[in-house]
Amino acid sequence: MALILLRADSRKKLLNALADIERHANLKMKGNPRLVDNKMADEIVSSILGGEVKRKSSVAVAVNVEEDDTTSILRIKEIHPPAHVIIVSKEYPENRLLRELIREAPIFRGYYSHKREV
Repeated sequence: MALILLRADSRKKLLNALADIERHANLKMKGNPRLVDNKMADEIVSSILGGEVKRKSSVAVAVNVEEDDTTSILRIKEIHPPAHVIIVSKEYPENRLLRELIREAPIFRGYYSHKREV
């Protein structure tokens, strides 16, 4: 299971990026996307990338997918979502931090998976 962090400058771009992840990258989301404080998301990305982010985000979400880290990375590289998408693999200490943050985080309202089983 992979943990994905998405950052964008608008809610609409995040909604489109989530749809792209499911429809075009064929990744299956587990649970609902969770809101993450955008400043915290920027810090996590800066820490992983080892430098400051070029653009600050206005909104950020995190979501788990069933596929593993490597599969998720390879599939997302093939699409061009309208948001900054980062796979936060288990090798990074930020993975644990992000998992703790989203445990109690509010659900990102507005996205409804077309693939989710009823």
